[in-house]
Amino acid sequence: MKLLSKISVLLFLVFLTANSFAQEKISKEEWEQQMQSNTAKIESLNKEVGALDSDIAKLRQTSASIPSFDDCIGGLNTLVSATKSDVDNYRKAVNELEGKIRRKDGPKADRQKDLNALKTNKISALPEFFDRVHSDLQALLDAWQEEAVAASKDIDYTVVKGDCLWFIAKKKEHYGNGFAWPKIYQANKDQIKNPNLIYPKQLLKVPPLTEDEKTKFEKLRKNYKPAPAK
Repeated sequence: MKLLSKISVLLFLVFLTANSFAQEKISKEEWEQQMQSNTAKIESLNKEVGALDSDIAKLRQTSASIPSFDDCIGGLNTLVSATKSDVDNYRKAVNELEGKIRRKDGPKADRQKDLNALKTNKISALPEFFDRVHSDLQALLDAWQEEAVAASKDIDYTVVKGDCLWFIAKKKEHYGNGFAWPKIYQANKDQIKNPNLIYPKQLLKVPPLTEDEKTKFEKLRKNYKPAPAK
């Protein structure tokens, strides 16, 4: 290819010179001078082509010595003692946690624990995760303002025959959601030893739910699927 290029240039110059000679009827001496000039140009072009060929060869040699992308990623994974499967699972955990934080799927303290666990994993040092785990997700958590506990006071409720914590929690004047019964149980553990056993005339406290608790118990209610009837 290089030889053909040089011959093409030479033939073009010879044709150009001969054509000029035929049109302008220059003298033999002038023609020889032009040929010498053209020959010098060809030599200069040949040197440039040689230099470019040398540069191309060096670039190809350098390119051949550069590790592939997969090799680089594999090397990074080795540094943190992780397999490709480990990294894939970690990426999945990061994506899931980010979704929970953005949805404010609380409580916030639990999401902070989840993030702290991701931070302590060596895989977090990989370039793909470092800024995201140690900076971006923490910034999202810091900006998460949890709703304050409702200012309303506890409601006193006197147990009647046939009551259970589920029924009490399900009452519209309380939570309207039976799945919130653990809140009542936690508030009255001083007198309820077994959450399945409450007695008429017991005076129980029904504390207000936080917004995070409302979200949590409502999610439980919506996701509940009763066992199929036999």
